[in-house]
Amino acid sequence: MSERKVLTKYYPPDFDPSQLKRVRGPKAAGPKVQTVRLAAPFSMKCTSCGEYIYKGRKFNARKETPQDEKYLGIQIFRFYIRCTRCSGQITFKTDPKNQDYACESGAKRSTEPWRVGNDETDEQRLDRLEREEEEERNAMVELEAKTVDAKREMAVADALDEIRTRNARLERANADGVEVGVAAPVDTDAERQEREDAEAAKRAFEFARQVDSITEEVLDDGMDDAASASTSASASTFTPETSGSPAPKSEPTPAVAATTATTASKDMPPPSFKRVVKKKKDHSAMLGIKKKPSLV
Repeated sequence: MSERKVLTKYYPPDFDPSQLKRVRGPKAAGPKVQTVRLAAPFSMKCTSCGEYIYKGRKFNARKETPQDEKYLGIQIFRFYIRCTRCSGQITFKTDPKNQDYACESGAKRSTEPWRVGNDETDEQRLDRLEREEEEERNAMVELEAKTVDAKREMAVADALDEIRTRNARLERANADGVEVGVAAPVDTDAERQEREDAEAAKRAFEFARQVDSITEEVLDDGMDDAASASTSASASTFTPETSGSPAPKSEPTPAVAATTATTASKDMPPPSFKRVVKKKKDHSAMLGIKKKPSLV
């Protein structure tokens, strides 16, 4: 059974390796040629058989790189294809100047309506480019000029409206027989009413503030009176009343102290943990606002 990979080679009996010599031939002269796959860059008609070759049809072409053909340092390439009907050779090359392809031989380029009349010279192309650049440069200047003109027109329109309004007022005054003068500021009813409402609200807030301060003072006085009354009651309990000179102080006995504590505990109310609901103040009545009676 033979090997899957042949690692050794057969040498005949009369093989002489000294007879093998390396042959070094000259390099291929001329332009570099290679085979590429491309599509027809434009529609064309074969001059030999009249066959139409449309744009986009694919060919196996030979690409030639001539070293002496350049445009502004850009390399120009030449392509060779065969007609699909008569196998005639068709040649075209790149055209960097016009950013296109140029047909050389073997076929004729079909008419393209958008290219008719667009052939311009170098001077015309330079003039066109300079004109486009100048238009782009002046675009901002034109925009600023339009903005200034629009502002001027708005100012003139406002001035004309003011003049028309003044003339109409003068004509109306002349027709009524009233002397026209500088109009004094008029105190309208709405402004006067707003001013009165603001003053009334201010007075109401001041009154409510005074009522709150008076209420706090009354509550503080009541608490002070209650404290003084409780102090006097305890003093009268411990001090005996005599018609003559006050008796000398003596230490109370335990029985008297117990009786006094029992009496004080009976006079003081028992502590209550019940929640007390505080009555809300009627601020609307303080401000002088009358509430409508409920219908329910």
